[in-house]
Amino acid sequence: MVVNLSAHYSLLCDWVDELRDISVQQDRMRFRRNLERIGEVAALEISKQMPFVEKETQTPMGYSTTKVLEQQPVLATILRAGLPLHQGLLNYFDKADNAFVSAYRKHLPDGSFEISLEYISSPDLDDRVLIISDPMLATGSSLVKTIQYLREEGKAREIHVVTAIACTVGIEYVKRSEPHVKIWCGAIDDELTAKGYIVPGLGDAGDLSYGIKQQS
Repeated sequence: MVVNLSAHYSLLCDWVDELRDISVQQDRMRFRRNLERIGEVAALEISKQMPFVEKETQTPMGYSTTKVLEQQPVLATILRAGLPLHQGLLNYFDKADNAFVSAYRKHLPDGSFEISLEYISSPDLDDRVLIISDPMLATGSSLVKTIQYLREEGKAREIHVVTAIACTVGIEYVKRSEPHVKIWCGAIDDELTAKGYIVPGLGDAGDLSYGIKQQS
């Protein structure tokens, strides 16, 4: 399942526009906050599909029967670019367990790149709902490798992916490699450059959030 959260207008469309706008991108705090807000919207939408139980709660005036989440999810993100989107999810799933993965493109002399994974911190994922946040789903290579890496920590009941901008090429790659994953996108673009960057996209989400990194 692939959900384009901007297929129908909501305020999320305004936030995606600001993420793309080079004049607004100069404000790092606003860039991070817009990613965070997209994560919040995605959290609310995902929660509608999650199992719940009924709970009787005592109030000052009596008792109330309400619906509450059956089990907390595990929120995972790919460092460093995924942190603002992850925070948005955590704002809503505020009792969730968390996992962190270090994954990056290791560029080779011929201009190609490979995905390097060097660090993981995760709870047991057996029979849990796993929600992975990554602001840009371009080729899909790092995301698929991250999912495979996280499987070493247990077999998740469901896997959701939350991304701000996704490319159709990356979506198709994820669907072929991980057909049971549900993808939630702030917006979907169709073009991918030879170097694996989304067009029109928004640039490098990590650099725009935290400053330009030194490339070795």
